[in-house]
Amino acid sequence: MNQHPIDQWTLLETRRQFFGKTAKGLGGVALASLLGREAAGQDGGVLGNGHFPARAKRVIWLFMAGAPSQLDTFDYKPKMTEWFDRDLPESVRQGQRLTTMTASQARFPVAPTMFRFNEHGECRKRVSELLPKTGSMADELAFIHTVWTEAINHDPAITHIQTGNQIPGRPTLGAWISYGLGTLNRNLPEFIVLNCEPRGQALYSRLWGSGFLPSKHSGVAFRAQGDPVLYLSNPAGVSQAARRLMLDRLQAMNRRVFEEIGDPETQTRMAQYEMAFRMQSSVPELADISSEPQHVLDLYGDEVEKPGTFGANCLLARRMAERGVRFIQIFHRGWDHHSNLPTSLRRQTSEVDRPAWALVQDLKRRGMLDDTLVIWGGEFGRTIYSQGTLTKNNYGRDHHPKCYTMWFAGGGAAGGVSHGETDEFGYNVARDPVHVRDLNATILHLLGIDHERFSVKHRGLDERLTGVQEKARVVREILT
Repeated sequence: MNQHPIDQWTLLETRRQFFGKTAKGLGGVALASLLGREAAGQDGGVLGNGHFPARAKRVIWLFMAGAPSQLDTFDYKPKMTEWFDRDLPESVRQGQRLTTMTASQARFPVAPTMFRFNEHGECRKRVSELLPKTGSMADELAFIHTVWTEAINHDPAITHIQTGNQIPGRPTLGAWISYGLGTLNRNLPEFIVLNCEPRGQALYSRLWGSGFLPSKHSGVAFRAQGDPVLYLSNPAGVSQAARRLMLDRLQAMNRRVFEEIGDPETQTRMAQYEMAFRMQSSVPELADISSEPQHVLDLYGDEVEKPGTFGANCLLARRMAERGVRFIQIFHRGWDHHSNLPTSLRRQTSEVDRPAWALVQDLKRRGMLDDTLVIWGGEFGRTIYSQGTLTKNNYGRDHHPKCYTMWFAGGGAAGGVSHGETDEFGYNVARDPVHVRDLNATILHLLGIDHERFSVKHRGLDERLTGVQEKARVVREILT
């Protein structure tokens, strides 16, 4: 009997071709399963519902790209006023790595913050006067003061916290979560990225990429101008009915290819085509905030109706969370304050303070905060010593990876908690260090995932978000 050319090809018994041939017989079953989930409005991940009951269903990460100064926001160091313009002792510096921007400085003069720190809430948390709204919800936040990383420059540090490795090319946290847990809404992507209006260093799409995971788990970046997603609208002269007909024919051809070859990427293409078609109606509805009551718009501040602002993106994040988007990341740039920090930091904090507070309060009012994890923070911290000229009203701070502050809200995070402590100079961890690996392990844990049991075989290795060479731990001290 004559063999089909595809069968002749699969008889070349390489390992990949062998499994491709095996998948050919199972293709109909697999495809039927995929389409069945589509019809049911579900798309489960490889872990199903996870390893154990989750505290959070979704994550909203407010990423302050450029590294906010923890010493001027959340890490209160009142004794530093006595050290103004005195050199940071070598016993504190301990020969730690410096950037090229300050390595050649003759002195390392201590620059105490010029901002007041006020007490807030029953927990009596001290928070900078620059963040009054954030301070007002201190009893709802879990602060981690001892986050640290090995990376001392921006791109490796952001890549590290996003992917678990300083070297680009690995899956990001959002992609891992999408791969593991799947989607809660068949009409929107599992992982969406919102970039605030440009200011500061460039961000690259690999920071929301899927690495060696299937491409469908990459984050979808929404734009502030024009169509929220590029190429989502039909070209001029192409009706929705024509688009549907074209898609049906294309899907029929893809089904034949899958039945003959069994390539799983064919499934990915089919699912992505269908998702794009559904997004043509779901995305415009999502982005249209005209139905929001005025009191909700007022909650987020004056810029909420200006696309691309942090306020507008925080409101969109809440709307995405309502509609079942699993992982939402907002990038707010411009926190790299090597000079003129007081002026620049005032601008940055004024943009994010109210909207971040509003997001937490809005979720709480809607009964969503208990199962939505909100995270605030950047890629590393800033030095206690001034970069360049120091005066009482002006200073700058260099990169400092050894300790900085982040906060968690909702989704199983405890309120009114401050975890870890830095030394009196805010330069080294005094107790309870939290590596970025630990941070990611904790996020996965709150989503019902055991980071040590969540791996993917890649190039002969069992790859994990939290790595395999160093031990990561869940920071249970900040959990309810």
